[in-house]
Amino acid sequence: MNTRRPSAGRMACALIAALLATTTAHARVTKIVIDQTLSPAFCKGDACTSYGPAGQYEQIAGRAYGELDPNDPLNSLIQDIQLSKDADGKVRYVATFVITKPVDMSKASGMLWHEVPNRGRPVLISTQEREFGDIGLATAWQGDNAGFGTALGTTVRSNMSVEGNHWLQLPVAKNADGTAVTGQVFARIINRSGVNAQPLIVQTNPVPYLPATLDTSKATLVSRDHETLDGKVKGETPIAAGDWKFCGGGTYDDPAPLTKLPVQICLKGGFNPAKLYQVVYTAKDPYPLGVGFAAWRDLGSFFKYAKQDDTGTPNPIAGRVTHSIARGRSQSGNYLRGWLHLGFNQVEDKQSPTARQLHDGMWPVIAGRRIALNYRWAQPDGVLELYQAGSEGPQWWQPYPDRARNLPTRSIQDRCMASKTCPKIIEHFGAAEIWALKLGPEWVGTDPKEDIPLPGNVRRYYIGSSTHGGGSGGFNASLAEFHKTAKAVQCPGNNWGNGVLPANPLSHDEPWRAITVHFRDWVMKNTMPPPSRYPTIKAGQLVAPNKAAMGFPTIPGLRATAPEPDLINPFLDYDWGPQFDPNDASGIPTLAPPKIKQTLNMLVPKVDVDGNEIGGIPVVLLEVPLGTYLGWNITAGGSHPFHAGQLCNYAGGMVPFARTRAEREASNDPRPSLEERYGNHAGFVDAVRRATERVKASGFLLEKDAAALVKAAEASNVLK
Repeated sequence: MNTRRPSAGRMACALIAALLATTTAHARVTKIVIDQTLSPAFCKGDACTSYGPAGQYEQIAGRAYGELDPNDPLNSLIQDIQLSKDADGKVRYVATFVITKPVDMSKASGMLWHEVPNRGRPVLISTQEREFGDIGLATAWQGDNAGFGTALGTTVRSNMSVEGNHWLQLPVAKNADGTAVTGQVFARIINRSGVNAQPLIVQTNPVPYLPATLDTSKATLVSRDHETLDGKVKGETPIAAGDWKFCGGGTYDDPAPLTKLPVQICLKGGFNPAKLYQVVYTAKDPYPLGVGFAAWRDLGSFFKYAKQDDTGTPNPIAGRVTHSIARGRSQSGNYLRGWLHLGFNQVEDKQSPTARQLHDGMWPVIAGRRIALNYRWAQPDGVLELYQAGSEGPQWWQPYPDRARNLPTRSIQDRCMASKTCPKIIEHFGAAEIWALKLGPEWVGTDPKEDIPLPGNVRRYYIGSSTHGGGSGGFNASLAEFHKTAKAVQCPGNNWGNGVLPANPLSHDEPWRAITVHFRDWVMKNTMPPPSRYPTIKAGQLVAPNKAAMGFPTIPGLRATAPEPDLINPFLDYDWGPQFDPNDASGIPTLAPPKIKQTLNMLVPKVDVDGNEIGGIPVVLLEVPLGTYLGWNITAGGSHPFHAGQLCNYAGGMVPFARTRAEREASNDPRPSLEERYGNHAGFVDAVRRATERVKASGFLLEKDAAALVKAAEASNVLK
């Protein structure tokens, strides 16, 4: 028998091939577990919805087990990843997922929407997208394990359900000798009263770090009588260490032990609602929260590309995804901007000679900044209240100098441009993002003297005069009689209070659906979407944030000086300490709270004679207005007095038009009345009909939605 000994070269090649086969992905999903399958889904009793040609849908919920190589360049920038390794040198996590797909996958379109949950909450693809036959995938990223109860927030649980909150289980970072990592954390208690303990909250969830010691002499607690949005403080008073306690509930005289989140403060004599309380303490056991960027990437990669996991469990959508778009709203959209900035649209693939791109498109919705996630002691639930991170480094898509902060010329897309993995991007916003969430520098930089150009892979659409995420829609919600029984607008944030003005009903729904069609066509067919539309300096549409520069009218329901220069939430340049990287917003902050180095100038859109913003995409309710629609509101006093008179965080408001000329003249309202504008109900309906034709022609309104708006106008109470 003839035998041939393999050559040394062949043996070497075989060895290399074997190594590649076992190390193809150093960051990967190793196992998925299906916890619940709901098939068919979207049922009421025995009646289950069928979505056009795609038919019925089903939902699959489960957990994915993943591992990371901390030394791979795509992972090594994750803060504290080297302090979070298992004995074999890998970092492991468990992340939840929910898949929404046609029951019959032969009817799937090939489009995958990879959704980013907002604070763990469930997120679904829309009815419109189900009618297209699209696939939805929501996967966890927020690993701070913080919530008020086992089913709330991002609290880690033993399984996942279709309707459950998402969670990401992470290891705790430890020093090399196994001791606890510690550092300074700050938290605030606002508008709270009484003798009972009060929790430390960021937005709506607990501050996710327990104190390293319960000895209050190692911490500081102060009260403040007043502070401005730019950090000017009056009446700060230290509270003696013996006059307060860390606790898990109860009162100062009868405190419950602190054994789990939320961390609470028990105060001798109780809390005064007119004061703000700020605590700085030494925390322990940080999570490597930046792993959330890699976990979201790797689950997306598994479900888009893999056939099965290491145990043979099949990928439920294997082979059916041809295109994908990443999408997140608000906090989740900020997440996507940070995710792309740090290079996570590049998938680890050691067999590929070039970088492999994960998603073809990315849609950060109502998100004007990068999330502050990849640093030690991060609080990802923050909404840019005073001292909260999120505006560090480049916020723009094209390399541009950060002159005011003396930072280098950089952009969000630096890493993906270097690896050639940049997706097609659509972003859309409303006015609340300008006024409360510091969007402006993304358009004009930190020294706002010129427009920053948009690169060719980005489209930007601005929905002027709208609140965060848009309002309830409809026409009756703009009428004065509707507001008499409407609930007060709640100012978002940490127990902020209520707004003076009624809710802004201007909806984002119709533009959203039109943009969805454009984005699918751009990604799947390379059909270009409409050109970007947003206010610019060049067009004379961006000005200083004050009444005179904006041309804002004096109207009833608002103080005569509004909006004042200090109403806008200011863009603050923070000093987090020498171990913090202000470009990538990573590292270790050593100043808690941070120092304010300077307040930077921002610009806002000008308004027309009615007080409605100019320069954005056309929207029917702005084309045929029933009032002045605002991306801002003013905080009322009452039971939540601390921010009274200041910006109502990122809630919008509106001031309706008078019905008749006599009514407006009686209230000194300079804006023409409804009768002066439209004559009667039929005139209003006709104006709506003509406006829908204009907006359709611009590409921001679908035919189905246009017909629905005309029908809603006919059924409305306007001038009836």
